[in-house]
Amino acid sequence: MLSPRPFGPTGRTVSPLGFGAWAIGGTWGEVTEADAAAALHAALDGGVDFIDTADVYGDGRSERIIAQVLNSRTGPRPYVATKAGRRITPHTAENYTRATLEAHIDRSRANLRMDCLDLVQLHCPPSPAYDTARVFDAMTAIRDTGKIANFGVSVERIDEAMKAIRHPGVISVQIIYNLFRQRPAESFFAEAAARNVSVIARVPLASGLLTGKMTADSAFAADDHRSFNRNGEAFDKGETFSGVPYDVALQAVEDLRPLVPAGATMAAFALRWILMEQAVTVVIPGAKSAAQARANATTLSLPPLSTETMDSSREVYTRLIAPHVHALW
Repeated sequence: MLSPRPFGPTGRTVSPLGFGAWAIGGTWGEVTEADAAAALHAALDGGVDFIDTADVYGDGRSERIIAQVLNSRTGPRPYVATKAGRRITPHTAENYTRATLEAHIDRSRANLRMDCLDLVQLHCPPSPAYDTARVFDAMTAIRDTGKIANFGVSVERIDEAMKAIRHPGVISVQIIYNLFRQRPAESFFAEAAARNVSVIARVPLASGLLTGKMTADSAFAADDHRSFNRNGEAFDKGETFSGVPYDVALQAVEDLRPLVPAGATMAAFALRWILMEQAVTVVIPGAKSAAQARANATTLSLPPLSTETMDSSREVYTRLIAPHVHALW
């Protein structure tokens, strides 16, 4: 069983498998509140004690469902991370002011029914925001009011991550890392570990591609970002299928399939692959049903992957995926 991992300088540990709450908020097709709650309950029952959400997931819906579920349960409260900034319009670095961020944080506090939020992450701010201390000073000032315990960042690019962790107060970075996005392991992870900055791996299943269940004929609802954002029409295209062309990704999945350990699902294999990297504190797959959450939880009992398996996975990435994504993020 995978052991809990330290979360930066907070003094607490978290389960290496978390729960990503984007899907229960919106833009992943229809998910009823009952199914969303059941998925979260199943994850928590399976040992998850880290939940990641954001104020824009369903315009607060995800946060409110989390509050409802947590307030119905007894026992230790899981670590809840949310995000702020994507609601800023226009979405420019200049508009990341203390007043605006604090107003958004107050809304999240109300949604989550928490006086002090565990962790607030700047939600993929524009790149110029990382070049000045102003935004991070604002987050420090908000932290000092007691409204948040800590803050971090969610980034699109590795250069943004490297800049972010040089700002005092940043205790975590959320970044895309999976079998289709391997570049963070080149240098960023070592720098994060040296600075005691936690790494939250998002989009771990490449928007579902790494479940091994998708085909060329798979269809997605009109309100599913996998339908409307394949080329970055609504937000960074790297958030959808990890930025990999769909046909190329399907071929890569077939080449990876023989590496899946006997008795394991491809999804669990893909999540275990991420957790082979010790610099990763927690990986946050989503789930739209209790069954999906329970399937994700099987990752925690998978043994370490072999050196041969890790080498073969890198070969597939280098041959098929890297030409399309490695230089972009």
